[in-house]
Amino acid sequence: MAAALQTAALLSASHNLIDPQRFRVGLLARSLPGRRGSIFVVRADGRTSGFFNAKSRSGNLITNAVATKADASTSSTASKPGHELLLFEALREGLEEEMDRDPHVCVMGEDVGHYGGSYKVTKGLAPKYGDLRVLDTPIAENSFTGMGIGAAMTGLRPVVEGMNMGFLLLAFNQISNNCGMLHYTSGGQFKIPIVIRGPGGVGRQLGAEHSQRLESYFQSIPGLQLVACSTPYNAKGLMKAAIRSENPVVLFEHVLLYNLKERIPDEEYVLCLEEAEMVRPGGHVTILTYSRMRYHVMQAVKTLVNKGYDPEVIDIRSLKPFDLYTIGNSVKKTHRVLIVEECMRTGGIGSSLRAAIIDNFWDYLDAPILCLSSQDVPTPYAGTLEEWTVVQPAQIVAAVEQLCE
Repeated sequence: MAAALQTAALLSASHNLIDPQRFRVGLLARSLPGRRGSIFVVRADGRTSGFFNAKSRSGNLITNAVATKADASTSSTASKPGHELLLFEALREGLEEEMDRDPHVCVMGEDVGHYGGSYKVTKGLAPKYGDLRVLDTPIAENSFTGMGIGAAMTGLRPVVEGMNMGFLLLAFNQISNNCGMLHYTSGGQFKIPIVIRGPGGVGRQLGAEHSQRLESYFQSIPGLQLVACSTPYNAKGLMKAAIRSENPVVLFEHVLLYNLKERIPDEEYVLCLEEAEMVRPGGHVTILTYSRMRYHVMQAVKTLVNKGYDPEVIDIRSLKPFDLYTIGNSVKKTHRVLIVEECMRTGGIGSSLRAAIIDNFWDYLDAPILCLSSQDVPTPYAGTLEEWTVVQPAQIVAAVEQLCE
């Protein structure tokens, strides 16, 4: 580790600090290949483009309902300017642009180098930037996460990949006691501009240990910022913003969204880490969601629109801190809130979000806040049981109907 930190110090000799005011950030200053036949291409409008040798099951995201009103957020992107990328390619493009822009950006993790990462997010970066900037590590999450934190202290901007978010539980001590707190415990002498990213969520029969949703684990750590991408567009924009941030950022990627396809702009763009996204304006009920559940919600919206409901859908994106400005304006308009998440019900993101809304917007609510979450059980391996543990579109439709009675 000492040798690695010496190398980090040498690489940081020409470090230029990024102005943190440019982004609205606060003082928060194993190879696991996907199951064959389980990953499919689904476009940003929620339509699947086809399975790869897949055995489809009933109860997937596609429903027979056809919305009677076109949603601006789900319109075809075929005629838009730009280029079309899969989500994992958009992450790679954002990472590569930042590595070109700033020589202090480096990548480390298991198989991120010449193998290109377990989901190919770092494919092609090692030959271009070399083994020092794209560092393959041993299977030792606590060690290489600590090395990344030390490198950030010297002025580098490391991007640490957890091959699976569940593996980062082995690095929880480094992330909690060092990554989130060193800026404070050093009296502001050190900044920790590090990005910790990787796939998580319920996949297609990946088993309990590889289906972890750890958002709420990391949400409780002081000093961390948390964001969750859900489209190629916001994946690239959030990746670039996270790398430029002076704060430690955990970027959550969902294993089933890597093959999501969308057209993104050719010109450079960077998103704000603390802003939610208005996916669909509406007037009857506010639906707050993030990551994969965005697409379950949008499938439910098709049915709801045909039934005469006008839901407003917000992808909260920033899991810490919440964008209470966007959320609050929506609550003041609709007076009803439904939270849809893949996180566990007990102690999940939805619990924190519901508490924040009650604390700040109680007087604007005309009905109790409903929260649909995954069941508090280990994710089963059996496909039919796995689906039962995760919120499905039919449940979202029923919840909205209950709220709007």
